[in-house]
Amino acid sequence: MTRRPDILFVLPDLAGGGAQRVMLRLAGSLDRARFSPRLVVLGGAETLAGELPAGVPAERWGAPRLRSALPRLVSHIRQSRPAVVVSVMGYLNLALLAARPLLPRATRLVVREANMVAPTLAVLPRPLRGAWVYRRLYGRADLVVAPSETIAADLLAAAPGLAERLLVLPNPVDVDGLRARAATPRRVPGEGPRFVAAGRLSRQKGFDRLIDLVAEAGVPGRVEVFGEGPDRDALVAEAAAKGLSDRIVFPGFTGDLPAHLAGADAFLMPSRWEGLPNAALEALALGTPVIATPESNVAELMARAPAGAVAVAPTGPDFAAAMMAVRPDPVTMPRPSLLPDVYRRDAVAAAFAARLEGLLGSP
Repeated sequence: MTRRPDILFVLPDLAGGGAQRVMLRLAGSLDRARFSPRLVVLGGAETLAGELPAGVPAERWGAPRLRSALPRLVSHIRQSRPAVVVSVMGYLNLALLAARPLLPRATRLVVREANMVAPTLAVLPRPLRGAWVYRRLYGRADLVVAPSETIAADLLAAAPGLAERLLVLPNPVDVDGLRARAATPRRVPGEGPRFVAAGRLSRQKGFDRLIDLVAEAGVPGRVEVFGEGPDRDALVAEAAAKGLSDRIVFPGFTGDLPAHLAGADAFLMPSRWEGLPNAALEALALGTPVIATPESNVAELMARAPAGAVAVAPTGPDFAAAMMAVRPDPVTMPRPSLLPDVYRRDAVAAAFAARLEGLLGSP
């Protein structure tokens, strides 16, 4: 029997981020008759531990930081000699690409860039905050995966030699499984529309903008913002200072987000920058329309989705107007999916598997 290629997915941690979820879904979706996927999780965050794919071996190292985990990771790859290593997130990608000369020559290295180049560079140590890092290191990858054409173009601008090794691969969504989890939508009772937002409570996600909009434009209804993060206390305090504690609430992280998305009249994305937001895809899969800023990077999604499913508006009066146009509709839930088929998990997994087989067939 031919030995199935060993595909090693490397995650920085199991924090509740979209990039980690994408890797877990891809690992779990690969055909086990063709591939042998496994996971190494470097850090100790456990938020997504319950989403580890069944039947995929996972090592969880609990390393306090990437710097301490990298030597062990390089040693692990040298000893186990996987056919393919798949990495996610800019700083982990760059670390593995820098270590590429130490890895087995036959091992293919695939990196997935979840975000635009500039935000990734901004969090690197100061000496590395230049596009030269991408030009020099990304050429070492056998394949670079981008979740959207926008990010692909951004990567090509930073590293022009990537064109033949660049794959645009949308984030996979398990539509049927998601809708099963949301079979009983959750909706806070009361008058007016119900809005939901979700993500890490940080500057990137722009939830402070929602507080300003509701306070200044008098947007009716109620906004629930699900997630945790460093700005939580400041956001709660700001909402309270503006008398909005009962209109904008921060319930924290929830494992029941699909039911809340299904029960909302619209999903809000006031982000300052994004890659391809999973939560927006999931909202559409549950029939909930999306209102997003241009920086949320959903233009391609809007072009593919049914008319009116995605509204893009700059933060300020236009975003407020889009929210005020929403009418409460608790009667027709659950709604039909609005998500284009190209984002369905099976379609994405098939495209990824085909490219992996192409890599493994190359000399």
